[in-house]
Amino acid sequence: MAVVVVAVVVLLVALPTVGPGNGSLQRRFGPEYERTVARHDGDTKAAKKELAERVRQHGRLRVRPLTAGERETYEGKWARVQERFVDAPGTALAEADHLLTQLVHDRGYPSDAYDDQVAALSVHHPRHVEAYRQLHGMAGHAATGGTGTGTEEMREALLRGRDLFRELLTAGPQDAAEHRAGPRLFRMRHSTPQRHAATKGGA
Repeated sequence: MAVVVVAVVVLLVALPTVGPGNGSLQRRFGPEYERTVARHDGDTKAAKKELAERVRQHGRLRVRPLTAGERETYEGKWARVQERFVDAPGTALAEADHLLTQLVHDRGYPSDAYDDQVAALSVHHPRHVEAYRQLHGMAGHAATGGTGTGTEEMREALLRGRDLFRELLTAGPQDAAEHRAGPRLFRMRHSTPQRHAATKGGA
């Protein structure tokens, strides 16, 4: 009998803790959870504390709906960014970064500080927030005359940024229903390899 009791105690101790500090945060943040744990050198307690604080600060944020005209304007601007990428990848990346930042602001996310923007986006768009970081970083690198970033890397950053752009445009029940099939600009066409293998038009 004593052996059975000891075995049960050992089993209970070995079971992972599931709750707001572990399982639910991991499910909510997905890859952002793993990234935060890695940034804290594997300290899951510190990572969960940071993510819980993000939820506390930004979890109740209510996005501002866009009018049909605003969505159409944004779609047109993004289409022009993708067309410009063919001949000027660095310029197009900077314009995409600016356009995403403007859209984030217009949807009601924090606009005073980049870190606050990223924190809020990570709560509501955790699977695409890394694309925002990557695009912003590459655009800043290009703007300061930095070299070493290949055209294909910039194209991938633009494509990933486009996924966040699309999600921000269609966030909300009415918007998502209206755009369920996806606007024409998101139907990607590849240009020829001689012209940077860039996106022209949308997916």
